[in-house]
Parts: sequence; C-alpha cells; structure tokens
Amino acid sequence: MHYIQQLAAGVIGDVESGKTLTEALAQAQRQGDLPPPERAALQDISYGSLRHLGRLRFWLRRLVAKPLPEARVERLLMVAMYQLTHTRAAEYAVVNEAVKMAERLEQGRFKGLVNGVLRNFLRQREALIAAADRDLEAATSHPRWWIKAMQKAYPQEWQRVLETNNSHPPMTLRVNRRHGDAKAYLDALRQAGMEGEALDDTAVLLARPVNVRELPGFAEGRVSVQDWGAQQAARLLDLQPGQHVLDACAAPGGKTCHMLEIADVDVTALDIDAQRLQRVRDNLDRIGLNATLLAADAGQADTFAEGRRFDRILADVPCSASGVVRRHPDIKWLRRPGDFAALARQQAAMVDALWPLLASGGKMLYATCSIFPEENQQQLTAFLSRHADAVCLEQRQLLPCERHDGFYYALLEKH
Repeated sequence: MHYIQQLAAGVIGDVESGKTLTEALAQAQRQGDLPPPERAALQDISYGSLRHLGRLRFWLRRLVAKPLPEARVERLLMVAMYQLTHTRAAEYAVVNEAVKMAERLEQGRFKGLVNGVLRNFLRQREALIAAADRDLEAATSHPRWWIKAMQKAYPQEWQRVLETNNSHPPMTLRVNRRHGDAKAYLDALRQAGMEGEALDDTAVLLARPVNVRELPGFAEGRVSVQDWGAQQAARLLDLQPGQHVLDACAAPGGKTCHMLEIADVDVTALDIDAQRLQRVRDNLDRIGLNATLLAADAGQADTFAEGRRFDRILADVPCSASGVVRRHPDIKWLRRPGDFAALARQQAAMVDALWPLLASGGKMLYATCSIFPEENQQQLTAFLSRHADAVCLEQRQLLPCERHDGFYYALLEKH
C-alpha cells in the first residue's frame, strides 16, 4: 500500500505544479508498472484526494500549523487522511504503510511526525470533520474565488452544484439509432446482468459503471459512452439528410459519431491536434461510419475551408471545463480567475472565424462544457452585437446533476 500512497502523493504534486490529472496519473501508472487492481486503487485515491483536496488541506493545517519543509510528506499525509475517511482500508494498515513510506523520505526524519499526525487525526476525526463543515472552502473543496463566482451566477443553486462536483460521475450510454433504441438496449443489458434507466429514446443511464468491454454490442458500434448533456448537441443541430456539417474541435469524436448516427450527413471533423484526430477515426471505425478528418486550426478558416460553406457548424469551443469537474477534479485547482479573459478571447476569435463558413439559412451551435456566464451567456450577447445577420433560436445552460454534466448551448441561425 505504501507504494500506492507514494504514487498518489506524486500525482497530487504534479497537479499542484500544473500538470493535468490525466497526464499525472498516466505517468504514475507507467512508472509504477502496476497490476490492474493496484492501478484501480491508485486512480481512486488520486481522483478522490483531488476531489476533497480543500478539506484535506484544512485538516492538515489544523494538525500541523506550519507547512512542512518537505512537500512530499504533506501530500503523503493528505493521501492517508483521504484513505482513512473515504476508503475501506483498515486504519492500522493506512497508518503503518504511511509510516513505512515516511521512512524513505529525508532519511526517515518525518517518520515520527507522520505517525503522530495520523493518530491525532483518528482521535480528533469527528471534531475535524465538524470544523471543516463550518469552513466554506473546506466544506465545498473548491477555491474561494470559484465559490464566490458560483454564488454570484447561481444564488439559488451554487451549493448543489458544488456538491455535485465532488460526487462520482454517472456512466451514460448513447445507443446507436441505426441499431435500435434505449428500450431494446435495456433488454440486452438485463440479459447481461446489468441494469439501467432510459433517459430518452437513445440515452441509457447505467445503475453502476462497468468496463466498456462488458457492454453488449460495444465493439460492434451498437452503443457508445457519452454524457447525456453532451448528447444534446447533435439533437439541437436539427440535422437533415444531405447536409454538409462542420464539427470544429471534434476530438475525441463523440459528437461527430452521434451526428452520423442521427442523419445521413456529410461531416468534416476538424481538430488542431492530429494525434487526437486518431481517436475520432477509431470511434468512427467502431460504429462503422465515415467522416472527413482534417488537422487544422478552427480559428484560421483560410487554412482549411477552400471556399466551402456548411449547412450546420458545431462550434465546440475551448473552455474552462467547469461543467465536468467531477470527471476532472484537477480543473478546480488548476484554473485561475484570470483564465476567463484569455478563454473568452479565444472563443470569440473562433466563432467569428467560423461564422463566414456558414451558409445563409444555416445553423451554428455554440457549445461549451462550462457553467460560467463569461464563457456562455456573455459570449452570446457579444457575438450577436458583432454579427447583425445572426439570430439566437435557443440557448440552454445545463448545470451538473445526477443525470448529466454541465454544458451550455446557443443555437444561432444566419439570416
């Protein structure tokens, strides 16, 4: 266990230094050369520690008033406290293994401290939990600036959203309409010993997450994993047979595939990263459908448009990803208040570059996985002020809940 604790503490350190959790965890798993059960344990502890990092930091400062000169010891303590409060591991094993790990750091001079801090934590646990519940940043495990921004934007819902961010995400499936519907797929799930719930005619919410290899028909393209909120994009575009569609920032390809499952359209899937485009190709191959893939910058239309006009454009712009925090808990610790101005400029430049590619009477869907108004409603208002030929037909702000993540959509028509 102490090796898992060491790797998890390293993941937290990498995230604190600016790496994404995905990158840090992948590196730790390669470094550790772990068997599947231990890889799963490392992932659970890494994700869980970052979900609850605000609370863990609060407890650490209550137990050790001043920061320690060795940051790895602090991270080890937080990982152990996460295990003691959120896993089934035996308390004595967590403490003993953490002490073993401390023996390997700084010639073991923090061994006694680690032992004492964790035993104090166990003795004071109820009081520490109560104290954290009275501290807003610790109770919500979000940065204070994020909490304030949420309170301003959603005065009635901010607390529920922050609580949702700290929960485990649902696993939702998108049934390929060309191979049946949600009702038929639920029957297949039950035959395979799994349970789920139909959210609409092609969306199924699983009762429990499973490995995709266990899903009936997954390899044959009968079903894909996609959040229900993300599934709204293709539906909103009002796709009709024969239309030319541009999917800007297409990787990893979930929305690209969904559009092709819905209608016989000609899709150009664009992404700036050629390697990420391979994931789009892999997903298309699995479902047995095809699109034109282009590695290009959506903000520089002259490099790929070649005079073409599109009937539909999906502008899935780069954003803070504040709506998918429960899937990527590092986001709330990596983002800074100043990020939004830079993101807003990037988003505006992209949609302004894409708008001329839309045919008259065509529709463009502005999409983010953000819940902050600076990236959503405020961007829409600014865009409409710059483009007199644009009309907003519909906008939706989805907040994270038990059934879907957070997304924003604005459907624009060119007149």
